Amino acid sequence: MDLTYFRTFREVARRKSFTRAAEELGYAQSSITMQIQKLEREYGVPLFERYGRQLRLTAPGESLLKLVLQMLDLYDQSKEMITSEVSGTLTIGTINSLAAYYLPPYLHVLKQLYPGLNIQLFPDSEASLITKVREGDYDIGLILDRYPADTALACTKVREEPLVLVAPLEHPLTKRAQIQLTDFQQAEFIVTEEGCIIYRGMFEKLLKDHAVPLQIGFELGNLETIKHCVMNGLGIALLPQIAVQNELEQGKLAHLPFSHSDLKLDLQLLLHPKKWMSQPLQTFIQQLTQE
Repeated sequence: MDLTYFRTFREVARRKSFTRAAEELGYAQSSITMQIQKLEREYGVPLFERYGRQLRLTAPGESLLKLVLQMLDLYDQSKEMITSEVSGTLTIGTINSLAAYYLPPYLHVLKQLYPGLNIQLFPDSEASLITKVREGDYDIGLILDRYPADTALACTKVREEPLVLVAPLEHPLTKRAQIQLTDFQQAEFIVTEEGCIIYRGMFEKLLKDHAVPLQIGFELGNLETIKHCVMNGLGIALLPQIAVQNELEQGKLAHLPFSHSDLKLDLQLLLHPKKWMSQPLQTFIQQLTQE
C-alpha cells in the first residue's frame, strides 16, 4: 500500500473533513475520497462514519490510525537517519608513503563527518592497487607517478609531490652550496627494493643518462627504516618530501641542495569511470582536490 494513502487517512482523521484534508494536502476532494475508499476496500471495513455534518473514525478506523501514526513516524525517522548518518564502507588503496605521511589528517576529518563510516586503508604496490581499482576491489586509489597511471581509469592530479635527497647531518655533501650529478660518483645510497617504488627507477635512469654509477649501500623496503639508516650515517636517500618533512624541520636530516626537473611526481587519484559516488567518497575527493 502506498504511504500516500496513509498520509491522506491521517490528515482526514486530524481534520475530520475530506474538504479540509484536500485543502491541506493540495489534492482535489475527489482524490481524497478515492484514496479513503481504496483503504476501506483493502481492509474490508469502513474507516469513517458521519453523524450529521461531522465526520469521525469508526472503531476499526481508530485502531488503524494508531498503527498508521507509528508507521509514518518510523518512516520519517528512517529518512532522517539515512540522510544524516552515512554508514557503509569506503575502501582506499594507496602506497606506503601516502598511507603513512599524507592521508591520516584527511581520514580524521572524514571520520568526524561520517562517524558510522567504516574506512579501510590498504597500503599496496602501485601495480596491484591499479588492478584492484579497475576491478572494483578498491573504491579509490592514490599513487605517486609521473604520467596517468592507467588509461582505463579516471586519473586526477591532486598536486605535485617533490622528491628530495636527504643525508646525515655530517655528510660531506651537506657542505656544498650546490650539488651536481657528478658529485654522486663516490656517494653511497640507501634505496628502496628494486621495483618497489617508481622514483628509484627514475633516479637510476637519471644517473645512467649522465654516466654516473649508482653506489648502493643498502636496499630496504620500509621508508621509516630508510630514514633511520640515513640518520645513523649509513648513506643518502631519495624520498618524497612528505615522508621526511618532519625530520627536516626538526634538524634530524639534511636536505642536499640538488634539484632536477625529472625528480618530481604527481599525486594521482584513481577512480573507475563507472564508479558510483557515495556521499563519503565525494567528500573525500573534495578534501583532497581542494587543499
